[in-house]
Amino acid sequence: MAEIKTKPTPVSVAAFIDAVENPVRRDDAKAVCAMLERITGEPPKMWGASIVGFGSYHYKYDSGREGDMCRLGFSPRKAELVLYLLTGEPDEAEKLARLGKHRTGQSCLYIKKLAEVDLAVLEAIARDALSHMNRKYPQN
Repeated sequence: MAEIKTKPTPVSVAAFIDAVENPVRRDDAKAVCAMLERITGEPPKMWGASIVGFGSYHYKYDSGREGDMCRLGFSPRKAELVLYLLTGEPDEAEKLARLGKHRTGQSCLYIKKLAEVDLAVLEAIARDALSHMNRKYPQN
């Protein structure tokens, strides 16, 4: 079985964010980092080479594969900001409809600019995601 590459690293989150080339993406990353730190009460940590994560949980699949991952996270990618916080909960679609300009993937929310979304709705989505994670993977 291949080694999991997305795990906590000692890399500085501030240095990682400061190295983001696009100034809008860099400022957006700083804002999302502060928001998720406030919501989770956890300090940001680098997970792998490009994910800023908050908190952690242990998962185990039916296949026997298991590991640890951040409860919530984001990555300031070249094209857009990727937030790892979608849960598929029933009321999530209503919030996404009010969010503003975005697209979604399986558990990812993609935003080109924070200025194009409603930050209060984004914060509500993040809070719901944390509540979902806390129910699904209770902290010890």
